[in-house]
Amino acid sequence: MASPSSLLSQEQIQCICLDIFTSPISTPCGHNFCMACIGGYWDSSDVCQCPLCKETFYRRPDLCINRTLKEISEQFKTRLSLFEEQYAQPGQVPCDICTGSKLRAVKSCLVCLASYCQTHLEPHQRVGTMKTHKLIEPVSNLEDRLCKKHQRVLELFCREDQTFVCVLCNETDHRTHNTVPAERECTEMKVSFL
Repeated sequence: MASPSSLLSQEQIQCICLDIFTSPISTPCGHNFCMACIGGYWDSSDVCQCPLCKETFYRRPDLCINRTLKEISEQFKTRLSLFEEQYAQPGQVPCDICTGSKLRAVKSCLVCLASYCQTHLEPHQRVGTMKTHKLIEPVSNLEDRLCKKHQRVLELFCREDQTFVCVLCNETDHRTHNTVPAERECTEMKVSFL
């Protein structure tokens, strides 16, 4: 998705309050402001003048909302919001494949041990061998889901030791223990805590 600023910069539709115009008006000198900002500026001054070019108006101009600029500002806010939603924010898992600004991951793969944005996830939905990979909700600590001893995914839960184990651990150290699929145990634990 192209940046909304590739067509129009935020500075072009930004008021002196440093926010995108809200109820924008145009003064007789051609400058634009939020209606509340210019009203507040003129209310606090004895002289009615433009804050940018300092042109003085001998009587306070009647102000009407600039409908075209209002539509442009609203569209820009919407596009900016959608654009920012796609990028990983603090606390969200970033895509491991993206370079530069990282998009927000939508899935993590337990086989590839990587997290993917919607674009980079596409091969997992199209390529036959990748369709069988285990995809989960995005997590930032994929390495914590690996067995330290065997470097395999922790897909089982040992109820006796109350720990997650890999298939090889299950066949050796935990072979006589009661183990269940990790997903099932997590589901049961969540249900029992409700």
